[in-house]
Amino acid sequence: MKMHSADFSADARAALADRQLQRALGNVQRGFVEKRRKARDKLPEFDALRDSAKAIKDHTLAHLDLYLETYETRVKESGGHVHWAADEAEARDIVLDICRNAGAQTVTKGKSMISEEIALNPFLETNGLTVVETDLGEYIIQLRGEHPSHIIAPAVHVNRDEVEADFRRHHDFLPASRNLEAPESLLSEARGVLREKFLAADVGITGANFLIAETGSSIIVTNEGNGDLTQLLPRVHIVLASLEKVVPTLEDASQILRLLARSASGQEFSVYTTLSTGPRRPEDPDGPAEYHVVLLDNGRSKMLGTEFQDMLRCIRCGACLNHCPVYHAIGGHAYGSVYPGPMGAVLSPALAGVDKAGALPNASTFCGRCEEVCPMRIPLPKMMRQWREREFAQNMSPPTQRYGIRLWAFFARRPALYRLMAGAAASLLRMMGRNGRIASLPLGGGWTATRDFPAPQGRTFQEMWRARGKKVA
Repeated sequence: MKMHSADFSADARAALADRQLQRALGNVQRGFVEKRRKARDKLPEFDALRDSAKAIKDHTLAHLDLYLETYETRVKESGGHVHWAADEAEARDIVLDICRNAGAQTVTKGKSMISEEIALNPFLETNGLTVVETDLGEYIIQLRGEHPSHIIAPAVHVNRDEVEADFRRHHDFLPASRNLEAPESLLSEARGVLREKFLAADVGITGANFLIAETGSSIIVTNEGNGDLTQLLPRVHIVLASLEKVVPTLEDASQILRLLARSASGQEFSVYTTLSTGPRRPEDPDGPAEYHVVLLDNGRSKMLGTEFQDMLRCIRCGACLNHCPVYHAIGGHAYGSVYPGPMGAVLSPALAGVDKAGALPNASTFCGRCEEVCPMRIPLPKMMRQWREREFAQNMSPPTQRYGIRLWAFFARRPALYRLMAGAAASLLRMMGRNGRIASLPLGGGWTATRDFPAPQGRTFQEMWRARGKKVA
C-alpha cells in the first residue's frame, strides 16, 4: 500500500467523525480483550513462556546470519528454492518471474502482511495476473478496494450489513433473493465462490508465521483452512516472509505458538497450524510441484544492533492493537501504514523513515498497555519515545511543539523559577475553572475542542513534597 502516515492528523479526525467506523471498532474490545485475558489466566506458566520466547528470539537475532543460512540449506535439501530480496521492488519482481515461469494466470493468496508491505497485488494485476485473496477478511476488503485495518482481523472496521451489500454487488451471478442476514450465510457464500478460485489457481502465495532453520519448514496459523488450500492445490507455492521470522528449531516454534493464539484471539491454539517443507515428494498424495521462499529484508537488517532491534521479536499477534486506546478510537486506516497501532508506530518509521512515519510514535497515550500484554515483552513505549527524540533532533516535529519543549526546559533548569511559575499557573487555572472543569483553554484548544480540561485541585506536587519532607524530619 502507499504510505500516507504524514496525513495522520487529518485521517484521525475523519475516523473519529465516522459513525459507522466507530460502531465497528467496538468489536475490537468485545472480541479480543476479554478473550485474551481469560486465555492468559488459564495458563499459569504464561509469563514464564514469555521469558522463554523472548530469549529464543534474542538468541536468534544475535545469530541471524547463521540461522538464515541454515534455513536456506534445509530448503534446498528438500527440493525448494530460496530467493533473497533486499527491498520491496526486488521481492515483487521475484514473485512475478516465478509466476511467469509457471505460465500462471490466476494466483490465490493466504493472508500476508508482507504482500501488503510490498504492494504485491496491484503489481501482479498490472502485469496481467488475476489475484484472489482467500482469507475471508482479506477477501472482503479486496472487494471493497481497501487495505487491512488490523494485522490479524483485516476487516474489523466493516459491519455485517456492509459485507452483505458488498457481496450482493460483486456476486451478482447469484440469486438476488438469497438471504444473507445471518453471518453463516455470508461465510457459506464466500466459501462457495472461493472454492472455484482455489481449483483454478496456478500459483498459491502464503505468508509465514515462522521459518524453521532446523528443517527448512514454514509455519502458518489460520482459523479458516484457506492457507492449506492455497499452498496444496496450485502447482507452485510461494512463501513470502521477512528475515526475522526464522527460529532455530521446531521446539522453539512450539513454545512461541503457545503464546501466539492466546495473545491474538484468546484461543489456546489456532484451528489450523500448518507446516510446509519443500515441494511434493513422490510418495505424497498432494502438494505443489514447486516450492519457493522469498525472504525480504526491506530495512530490517538495519535495525539489528540498534535500539530498535527488540521490534524484530514481534510475532504479529495484534495484542498491542487490541489493547491500545488510540487504536480503539481511530482504527487502523488512519495510521496510513501497513502496520497500525503501537507495533506500527515503532516498525513503520524503521522501515520507511521517521520523515514519512514520524507522526505515528506521537499517537500514543503512553499508558503502557501495549508492553504489558506483548507476549514477546517488546518495550514499545520506550521505542516510541526514541522515535520522538529522533524526530525532535531532526527538527521534524511541529514548531509549536519544539518551542514549547524549549520553553519548558528553560524553566526546568531553574527550579526556583519553575516552582514560582507552576504555582502561579495552578492558581490561574483554578480561577478559570467552573465546577472543577475548564471548557476553553488558551493554547489548549486541541484538548478542549472535544472535552473539558480538569481544573487543578489542592496543592502542587512540589508543595506536597515539601510538606511530606517536613513530616518525616
